[in-house]
Formats: sequence, structure tokens, C-alpha cells
Amino acid sequence: MEIIEVIVKGLLAGLAGTIALTISESLEMKVTKRPPSDVPGQVGSKVTGIQPKSEQEMKRLSGWVHWIHGISLGMVYGLLCLLGLNTLANIVLFFALVWSGDALLYKALGLAAVPWHWKANEIMPDLLNKGVYAVVTGLTFSLLT
Repeated sequence: MEIIEVIVKGLLAGLAGTIALTISESLEMKVTKRPPSDVPGQVGSKVTGIQPKSEQEMKRLSGWVHWIHGISLGMVYGLLCLLGLNTLANIVLFFALVWSGDALLYKALGLAAVPWHWKANEIMPDLLNKGVYAVVTGLTFSLLT
């Protein structure tokens, strides 16, 4: 597979994964009564220097970061496929990279403690939703290939 094909299919798979993640988070928040997270907006603010002036601006920034991050990570999945592993191995590796990468990023930016200090009601939804994201991204990439 050509690198450009891997990137394009990865972006499309990342889009599908992000749609699934968004649905999963919405359903999970309805069940758990958890409010939407502003962590994506906080990450975006720290990385870009953009300082939202209102809660509405923070929600908008969170949305942009959520979609850009999810779609662009699809490229990472595509590049993992070049390793020659099977789909299940790629999905497991991708999940580990996405989840640990996000957790390390949050810690590095001072937004969260290390995951082993998170409460169960913080870590379980994160694992569930990123698991949905990884599976849908991987299966979509496989379907496109």
C-alpha cells in the first residue's frame, strides 16, 4: 500500500472512529450523568495559546480539538498497519497508543494526574470510549483496504 493511500484511508477511518466516539460518549454521559469534558479545550488552549473567554468558546474549542485529534489519529492507525500485524493486533496497539498518549499529554500539560491516581468514574468512561474509537477506526480501515 502506498503511503498516501495509508494516510487517506487512515483519515477516513479516524473520521468514522471519531463519529463512533462521539456517539459512545453521548450515550455514556446520559447513563452516568457525567457532564461533557472540557479537557480537549484545555489541551487546545495550552497547545495553541488560545484563551477562550467564555464557557461557550471553551465548548467550541473542545469540539474542534475533539474532531481534529480523532480524525488525525486515524493516520497513526494507518501507519501501524504498515507493520504487517493483523487487524486485532493493530487495534490493540492503537488503543494502547491513543489512551496512554492522551493520558501522558494531560499529565505533561498539567491537566490531570497520572492515570493510576484517577478515580474509577474517571478512568472507566475514558477506557470505554477510547476502546470504541480504536475498534471502529481499525475496522473501518480494514473495510477500506
